[in-house]
Amino acid sequence: MGKQKKTRKIVEKRFAKMKKMINPKDNRIKPSDRGIQKKKKPDPNALKIREVPQTSSALFFQYNTQLGPPYHIIIDTNFINFSIKNKLDIVQNMMDCLYAKCIPYITDCVLGELEKLGRKYRVALRIIKDPRFERLACLHKGTYADDCIVQRVTQHKCYIVATNDKDLKRRIRKIPGVPIMYVADHKYTIERMPDAYGAPKGAI
Repeated sequence: MGKQKKTRKIVEKRFAKMKKMINPKDNRIKPSDRGIQKKKKPDPNALKIREVPQTSSALFFQYNTQLGPPYHIIIDTNFINFSIKNKLDIVQNMMDCLYAKCIPYITDCVLGELEKLGRKYRVALRIIKDPRFERLACLHKGTYADDCIVQRVTQHKCYIVATNDKDLKRRIRKIPGVPIMYVADHKYTIERMPDAYGAPKGAI
């Protein structure tokens, strides 16, 4: 008997018993307690409301009128790491790419991401604490930088985004008028930059 009880307990542990529930369509349940609401049929004569996002006043079609020297560049976490791997001075190479003064910006969440990565990325932390780097305060919770950068760039069209993250680049390409800077072939390259500001032709 003792052996049978043990095996029964093991079986019960492996296959947990399901709680028996009454079907909401059961006749014993009152219609008011069932919680099933019938969907209303859409009225064909009713006016259809379609919401269209407001276009930024900074844009002249796809051309961003707010872009111009000195350039304001928001830097992502992996852009700093790629710059260190390729031994590139961030501010100097930005100026070499755009032929103008550049002001790099670091958000609180990018700083938080680098601090979370630990001692391995202490060089990156030392670089961004340079006085030439401006800080942008974040009001959101957490340290996820991608959503913060996308939201900031959507609201203010005066920024260039420096990133090597494929997902972030894909999201920013959907926002009109925002150029993207990234590391390629041991140098900085920029895409979606207007010709008028003198960016190198191979970089556009």
